[in-house]
This record gives sequence, C-alpha cells and structure tokens, in this order.
Amino acid sequence: MVLRHRVFRRLYLAQVTALAGTGLLTVALGLLAFELAGGAAGTVLGTALAIKMFAYVFAAPVMSVMTARLPRKAVLVGADIVRALVALSLPWVHQVWQIYLLVFVLQVASATFTPAFQSVIADVLTDEGDYTRGLALTRLAYDLESLLSPLLAAALLTVIAYDGLFVGTGAGFLVSMALVLTTAIPSPAAVAAPAPLYVRVLAGMRIMMRSNELRSLLAMNVVVASATALVVVNTVVYVRDLLGGDNTQVALLLACYGAGSMALALLLPRLLGAYPDRVLMLTGAGLAAAGLGVTAAVLVAGLVDWPVLALLWVLLGAATSMINTPAGRLLRRNAGADRAAVFTAQFSLSHAGFLITYPVAGWVGATVDQGAAASILAILATFAALAAVRIARKDTVDGQAAGLGGTGTEARSVAQSRS
Repeated sequence: MVLRHRVFRRLYLAQVTALAGTGLLTVALGLLAFELAGGAAGTVLGTALAIKMFAYVFAAPVMSVMTARLPRKAVLVGADIVRALVALSLPWVHQVWQIYLLVFVLQVASATFTPAFQSVIADVLTDEGDYTRGLALTRLAYDLESLLSPLLAAALLTVIAYDGLFVGTGAGFLVSMALVLTTAIPSPAAVAAPAPLYVRVLAGMRIMMRSNELRSLLAMNVVVASATALVVVNTVVYVRDLLGGDNTQVALLLACYGAGSMALALLLPRLLGAYPDRVLMLTGAGLAAAGLGVTAAVLVAGLVDWPVLALLWVLLGAATSMINTPAGRLLRRNAGADRAAVFTAQFSLSHAGFLITYPVAGWVGATVDQGAAASILAILATFAALAAVRIARKDTVDGQAAGLGGTGTEARSVAQSRS
C-alpha cells in the first residue's frame, strides 16, 4: 500500500490540506466577487480565472526553471507561505483590482508549488507500481476536493460569514507547509542547463500535432475548458441572481459538479477495462457538449430551477472527468522518449483554452446575457467535440486492423513488427 510510505503519506496529506484550502477559496472568492460586483460577479470571476490560467500557462514553466537549483523543500514551503498570506489578505479587499492582483500572486505561487511537488513524488516513489498508485491517489485528491470542499464550505457558512472561509484557506496552506517542513525530502539529481522555454514547448507541440490521437485530445481540451468555465464562473450568478438562493446553495451546486466528476473517476478503471480510452473520452466530449446545450436552452427559455441545474452539473462533472482522467494514457502512449516535452505542451495548451472560455463565461454573461454566454460555450464545445471525433476516426481502420483500440501509430508499429 503506497500510503505506508512515510514520506509520500506526509506529502499526500500536505496536498490534501492545500487542496481543501483551495476549494474553500473557490467558494469564498465567488461570494466576495458577488458582494463587490453584484450581478456582474461573473465578470470579476471570469477575469480572475483568466489571470489564473495566464499564470499556469506562462508562469509555471518560468518559475520551474528559476527554482530548479533551489532546495525543493524551500520551494514548497515558500510557495505555501505566499499562498497563506494572500488568502489571509483577501478579507480586507474592497476593490476589484485588488482581487486581480492577489489572485495573480496566489496562482504564481501555486504554479511554483505544483511542478516541484510532482518532481518530489517522482523521486520518492521509485517503484513503478507505487508511483502509478501514487498518481492515482493524487488524481483522486483533486476529485475529492471538488466534491468535499464545497460541502465543507456549505457547513461552515451556516455558522460563520463567508470571509471566514479565507481563514480556513490560509490554515490549509499553513498545515501543508508544516507537513512539508517536517518531511525528509530527497535532494534532486544534478540539474543541467535547461533549454530555452520556447524550444521545449514547441518540441512537445510538434509531437502532438503529428499524432492524430493527441490532436483529438487537444480538441477535447476545448470541451473541458468550455464546461468548466461555465460551472466555475457562473454558478454563483445562477444561484444568487437567477434563483435568489444563498451562499450555502452556491456551495451545494458546486458540490453536484464535483460529485459527477468523482463518480466517474471511481468507475473509470472498470470502464477502461471494457472500452478503449478514446471511446470513453469522445463519449465524454459529446455528453459535455450536450449538457452545455441543454443549459443554454434552459437559460434562454427562463426555465432555470434547482433540480435542473443540479442534474446538469452532475452530468458536466462526469463528462469532464471522462475526458481528463484517461488523458495521461494517451500522452504516455504517444510521447515516446520525449514524454516531458509532450506533457509540458499538454499542460500549457490545455490551460490556454481557459484563457478563452473564462472571459466568455464571465464577460458575455455580464454584458450581454447569461443565455448568450452559455450558447457560445455550447457551440464552441460542440465544434470541438466534432473535430475530436473526426480526427480520431482517421486512425480507426488501422487500429482495428491491428486488433487494437488505440492509435493508427500503434497499429502501424505492430504491423511492421509482425512483418
């Protein structure tokens, strides 16, 4: 059992507590935006989340290079301290621009923490089987965060004001810092002079564009970005502005999305044993596009109510999980010796999609109409899903000919080896 590994167990607990704090922050930030901007809260959240994605796309690789020669414990602890200080500062915010500034600092710290944490786990779990199980647990932690953090926020909001959630966020980061600080973290291997950032990113992009399977994944990334943007940006607006609900109901609706994601993540190992991964992923893309289309129709028709939104949020959570969870299998299968470059390209390009969808969800919803914003995202997801299916079909004949559910590249390799 991988949790018997003492160092991994402590680092995993650090990740879980930090994610719990991040989940509380998501709910609290939406409520703060509504207090400052009212019905235009989607605009504030859309901009704030676009800033987050900008940090993930551009700051993560830069900070990784800048901190590569520093002790990793110092990097992790320093990132947690910065995140805690930012979270504890948010209750004192009175201007929208202050939210944007603090969110940028917070996300740069998170973009520093995440790759350093992943590199430590890779060094700590030297056995391949343990490492695979460790990766599965870290994925499960993200799904649990999306489900349990809103429920925890809902419970806390019954006894405290929403700005108390920022204190809980800060506490989560401080507990994470304490766990990292008291854990023996191995020193990394000698770091070679890194290649220029653009060289690494473009190398991975070239590989992804040569593989039909990975080009299909790039299209599905747009589907995920569209569905996630609608849920994260506009849930608070739908509940508070359209339904007249309270803060607790905001957290509960977000928990519905997390429940759908969690349920699919638990079912996927069995499903992947019965169906090819890309079939499940394309099915998820279709379900996400359909869910967005129904959401748009409900908003345009003025038929928004609690049961409908709850069911749609569960569907969207399940659909995005159906795409995200098996994505690593596609990347590993197609990357070859350039796995690091491909994973870096996927990280940057998948987050780049949010730079489009978050502003659409926020700005169009606030300045035009919520139905229009959902319609644009539904159309974007539909075209992206259709593109993913069309690209994936190019390899279907070769894959079936080789007796594989995978790519044409795999099929051609098997055929050549048999000849």
